[in-house]
Amino acid sequence: MVQHLILVTGMPGAGKTTLANMFKRKGSHIMSMGDVIRDIAYERGLDPSSSVLGNIAKEIRSQDGDAAVADRCVEKIKSMSHEKVVIDGIRSIAEVSAFKAQFNAKLVAVYASINTRFGRLQYRRRSDDPLNIEIFNIRDQRELGFSMGHAIALSDYMIINESRIIDLENEFCSLLEWLGIDD
Repeated sequence: MVQHLILVTGMPGAGKTTLANMFKRKGSHIMSMGDVIRDIAYERGLDPSSSVLGNIAKEIRSQDGDAAVADRCVEKIKSMSHEKVVIDGIRSIAEVSAFKAQFNAKLVAVYASINTRFGRLQYRRRSDDPLNIEIFNIRDQRELGFSMGHAIALSDYMIINESRIIDLENEFCSLLEWLGIDD
């Protein structure tokens, strides 16, 4: 049974997955909201580019509501035996509400500036990462269109991730303490 459900939000390249991986090293199960969308792309035989994934995300939300991705995750979580689960990639308050309606969940936002995030995405080079600043800006606007800004602003805990990984690790330790999770 899930004792701790941690929801992680932030703009692309802010460090959500890096934070989630820190939880994973401490024994948490990680579920990525983006993987739900990527799985749909693979099932349809589509290339998981940024525009394809963005279109799928818009499509399923317009068909099934703003919490469509979260609803798919909630069903998976209900069948898990993990005590600690981290959801990587919260996009909207509707998603937060879907999780909080079923679980005792805490929303954590990871923030980094535009320049920091763009540099990280250029280094990361995942299939849906932007190739240039124009595509990066389009992606940011799409993400904000899902009301991600509201989720970030209404988070229970905020981490500023502008510098070294050791600084994020220190923030992570503070977060664990705040959450009441033992190392």
